[in-house]
Amino acid sequence: MELEVGKHMNISTRQLIFIILVFLCLTPWITPPMALFMGLIVAQFIGHPFLHLNQKATHLLLQVSVVGLGFGMNVHSALKAGKEGIFFTIISIIGTLILGTILGKLFKIDIKTSHLVSCGTAICGGSAIVAISTVINAEEKQISVALGTIFILNSVALFVFPLIGHYFNLNETQFGLWCAIAIHDTSSVVGAASKYGTHALEVATTVKLARALWIIPVAIGTAVVFRNRSTKIKIPYFIGFFILAMIINTYVPGVQAIAPILVTVAKTGLTLTLFLIGAGLSNKVLKAVGIKPFLQGVILWVTISAASLWVVYTLI
Repeated sequence: MELEVGKHMNISTRQLIFIILVFLCLTPWITPPMALFMGLIVAQFIGHPFLHLNQKATHLLLQVSVVGLGFGMNVHSALKAGKEGIFFTIISIIGTLILGTILGKLFKIDIKTSHLVSCGTAICGGSAIVAISTVINAEEKQISVALGTIFILNSVALFVFPLIGHYFNLNETQFGLWCAIAIHDTSSVVGAASKYGTHALEVATTVKLARALWIIPVAIGTAVVFRNRSTKIKIPYFIGFFILAMIINTYVPGVQAIAPILVTVAKTGLTLTLFLIGAGLSNKVLKAVGIKPFLQGVILWVTISAASLWVVYTLI
């Protein structure tokens, strides 16, 4: 239900305002945090006029944009970043899933909701939740609660992480690793890292997408635990296209001339993605989350953020 301002607007007026803001996100004047904030304002005051299309739009736009970022990266640098992050990725995923299970039982949260929040925190936010939900046959409300929790914390991270990074004087490699490990969703990881520096963006994107591949083993393990072996596991194929884009950019000289244009378009797509994500966080979504799942998500997020910050600050 929209706030008072939105109640007095007809559908066409809302659509017009929304479309104007979408086009504004395509300009260089709007940064990723600004886009997310604009989306949140839309969600609270006038409502998203195309909400039924939002999930598919953000999903597709995010994947295409991430592939576009691959044209701005070098295979050799990406491999180095991936090696640096693999150990932290494994430890953090296992630790988060274990802690999430303990918290779920402690707070007496529905087991499927708890597992979705844990997987979203451990791997890659909304993508992991959607993939795992099909494995455990989660209900719509359970999925919505998990997604709402993750997206709220993502919104906070996008604003807070760069401030903390500068406070601790993290270099771009450190910040990129920290983002990839501690921020849930790829869109917010890229949004935060892109404001920190080009190398931070390269490290964060590479490590985060390598982390996203853990959807497959975690989904298999989930199917065994929940005894649901008949469900098909969704593999994030767009990561393969991201790798292909990196290879083309590294070894095909002619592509390097247009690579900056493709990267600029991809960053613009991610800015628009964040606006759409913010616009989807309506009052209804926020109220549906509930205190216990949200508290579980906050504890998991603060724990993984603090632990990974300590690791990158002291060991990298």
